[in-house]
Amino acid sequence: MKAALVLCLLAAPVLAAEPALAPAAAPLAGESLDMGGQLVKLLLGLLLVIGLIFGLGFALRRMQQLGPRRGQIIRLVAVQHLGPRDRLALVEVGGEQVLLGLSGGRITPLHVLKDPVPMPEAEAAAPEFAQRLMELLGKDHKGGQS
Repeated sequence: MKAALVLCLLAAPVLAAEPALAPAAAPLAGESLDMGGQLVKLLLGLLLVIGLIFGLGFALRRMQQLGPRRGQIIRLVAVQHLGPRDRLALVEVGGEQVLLGLSGGRITPLHVLKDPVPMPEAEAAAPEFAQRLMELLGKDHKGGQS
């Protein structure tokens, strides 16, 4: 495996080299068109790579937010930020909820709740935003044309 990698790295400059028989003098208009085409290809490739990076980052975030997996013993119920490094976290462990104080590399249990905090039902994400978007697109909230 390492030998194949070394051979690929050694062969890369040979494969990337330009042909030895290049025209001695190319017309100026042809050079500018060729250079413009190369610039467009470079910019499109750069945009493709940047788009791929953002797309993979978005997909990774969405996969992490899928929710608790089956068999997971510890579940984070809620987090409240108090400052740049301080926050409160409500954690559920084995049906029991514990309020934790998190600050600067330190975790302090503050309270064990006798009765679990009821969690609100999952709502549709920002219904006002979806409604406003449909209005801007010229559609009513049922999906028909207005």
